[in-house]
Amino acid sequence: MHILERDIEFLEENRECSYFKEETSDMRYRYIHDCTKEDYQNMLEHGWRRFGKMHFVPECKDCMKCVSMRIDVKNYKFSRSEKRVFRKNLDTKLYIQEPSITLDHLNLYDKYHSFMNKKKNWSYTSIEPAEYERSYVQGKDEFTKEFLYVRDDKLIGVALVDILSKSLSSIYCFYDHDFENLSIGKFSILAQIKIAKELNIPYIYLGYWIKDHYSMGYKEYYKPFEVLKNRASLEEETIWEPYT
Repeated sequence: MHILERDIEFLEENRECSYFKEETSDMRYRYIHDCTKEDYQNMLEHGWRRFGKMHFVPECKDCMKCVSMRIDVKNYKFSRSEKRVFRKNLDTKLYIQEPSITLDHLNLYDKYHSFMNKKKNWSYTSIEPAEYERSYVQGKDEFTKEFLYVRDDKLIGVALVDILSKSLSSIYCFYDHDFENLSIGKFSILAQIKIAKELNIPYIYLGYWIKDHYSMGYKEYYKPFEVLKNRASLEEETIWEPYT
């Protein structure tokens, strides 16, 4: 992988774990000013994720609970309950465009995280426009999109998605729990699977899965999927295996 002079790599050790209070984590970061499609594809295959221009991968010495996973799009079959989610959202409009920032984005983001703070004890502070810009708008390229879910002219969901020829990376999603009956979070993933099928994209990278975790365990429902079995450097071969 070619690193430009403006790119920076560093390892943050013994940081507070985002998922387990009793654990610490080690995270490797790469700030990449201009990431090519080829380099980004290679990073996805090696378990890296990104927010804005910052890419990261866990390198925890004593813990392997965070597992990189990807949905096997070609072999994915929508269940009857998932088809019902599609039917419930026939009047939900989906707009796909370059990432943007509006007051509606910020209000919805805050509303979602305030709800999750009460429901799952997520940490929560109101997001500043500059922080939203840095995490969800900066770093955008021709492959970076936002999926806007709109109901009766009201923004009720936002998903940030990278679309490459061999993969779709689902970066983040937040939505309005007042529309809980529409299952917008699930609908967003299903819509991405449907689009990946139409574009003949073989995999959707959902990031890190932690089995039975209250916030990360839900990813197990999107079967079939594969998991990354080794922690390889970007120059080494990866081992992905179907999860059974």
